[in-house]
Amino acid sequence: MSWQDVTVVDACVRRDGRGGSPTAVTDDDPAATDADRRAVAAAASTSHAAFLGPEWTPDGGRTVRFFTATAELSGCGHGTVAAQAVRLTRTALGELHDRQHTGGRTFDTVAIRRPAGIEVWFDQGLVALRHPAPDERAAIVVALGLTADDSHPTDAPRVAAPGAPRMLVPVRDRSALLRVHPHLGRLTAACRRYGLLGCFVYVPPVGDRPGAARMFAPAIGVDEDVANANSTGCLAAHLLDTTGAQTVAIEVEQGDSLGRPASVLASARRGPTGITTRVGGLAVVRDGHRGDN
Repeated sequence: MSWQDVTVVDACVRRDGRGGSPTAVTDDDPAATDADRRAVAAAASTSHAAFLGPEWTPDGGRTVRFFTATAELSGCGHGTVAAQAVRLTRTALGELHDRQHTGGRTFDTVAIRRPAGIEVWFDQGLVALRHPAPDERAAIVVALGLTADDSHPTDAPRVAAPGAPRMLVPVRDRSALLRVHPHLGRLTAACRRYGLLGCFVYVPPVGDRPGAARMFAPAIGVDEDVANANSTGCLAAHLLDTTGAQTVAIEVEQGDSLGRPASVLASARRGPTGITTRVGGLAVVRDGHRGDN
């Protein structure tokens, strides 16, 4: 698997095309090891890498795998945005409806050419929500370095799981969000102790103003993520659950603390089996790529 075969995509850019989360996308190589795959993100100077498999599942899904420098992920939201954007660029279509198989689940995706890039949406599926245990909540709050003044006055932490669980931690305002400076060693230990992917620290959307968030996941090798699309879907599910509405749609701005402004869209709805979500973002394909054989 060579560097020349890798496409870099800025996933979940702002509406004006700025920023986004740099994500490496490449065709998978059956001869590669997982160590080879973990090395791709580091070689491309991206936090994540997506691997497009040649195989199709019986239900019509094309396999896509995601790796950071330290581990394989059971799912990656902004990686899905990047992967499907590359798939569309390999066609002459204006819109591509597809099915992706990742982490044992097959789900619908759509990629659409827009003037500012490629808009991608995917079905996140069911999101399970629970209240953290007192010791779990305390350990995460301490590891994040939050004080009583940082706490949100009405919202409370939740654990959300579209597969891998992560803690959603609200703070008072954007100033408090920018002040968050976690102790990464403590946060890694706490996340591993409680089986969490990481912590999504956020300010909820208010009216027409987007929310804002930062995602810390040092336990999987990502100290801070530029854009975490799956966690934005989890936040939409949480807001739906706490408001009692039937549907909710949000936009969350991320990446400002890293100098990589990003934006993720998400919607949630209540159904007979629970809360399901749909997540989207705009992608800009930066580098050249090979066509399919």
